[in-house]
Amino acid sequence: MRRRSGRADWHRMPRTGSRERQGVLCGREIRTRRMSAIVARRTKGSRREQLRRAAAAPADIEVQYATARAGVPHPASLRRWAQVALADPSFSLGNRPHSVTLRIVASAEGRKLNREWRGMDKPTNVLSFPSGGPMTLNSEPVPLGDIVICAPVIRREAAEQGKVARAHWAHMVVHGVLHLLGYDHESERDAVVMEKLEAKLLASQGFPDPYQLKESARR
Repeated sequence: MRRRSGRADWHRMPRTGSRERQGVLCGREIRTRRMSAIVARRTKGSRREQLRRAAAAPADIEVQYATARAGVPHPASLRRWAQVALADPSFSLGNRPHSVTLRIVASAEGRKLNREWRGMDKPTNVLSFPSGGPMTLNSEPVPLGDIVICAPVIRREAAEQGKVARAHWAHMVVHGVLHLLGYDHESERDAVVMEKLEAKLLASQGFPDPYQLKESARR
């Protein structure tokens, strides 16, 4: 997967193929099941609109901790940041409830998942597993997907980039949710669109533009 210079190592998974698998998070393991193919690029806007319309606010956001909670934001904060992205008026969400699973992991699980899905034997900051659309009865929440955030990587990146840890956590949650909604950053054009939206959503929560901070840190 293409990594753009000057941007953190975050990714939306899986990327290709007609037999995608969604991570269903439970305990310390991820059980996978087959799912339909998902959007890979910003240019396929019609499919992304279908993903957006498949859900409705407020979301059922499950937070799982598979690592020590010291230094990790409270579940209420994590849910609020995710909901900010899901509730943004840029999106056309429907009338059904939807669900997102947000899992906080240690380096070992982060490394395992990154190796399994991307072939890279190291932990990364965030991985997003979109569900591909509605797969439930009308009375059940529509699963938008799962987000996995590696706590040690977030702490290290915040220190290296001169960021407040809480701001970096908020950024990773928002970034992961946008991937579930079909946003990506594989091209310069797509990255600019996604980064502007991230900055707007984070500003609504009192956080600075993370990309401007990163540019300043490199100077």
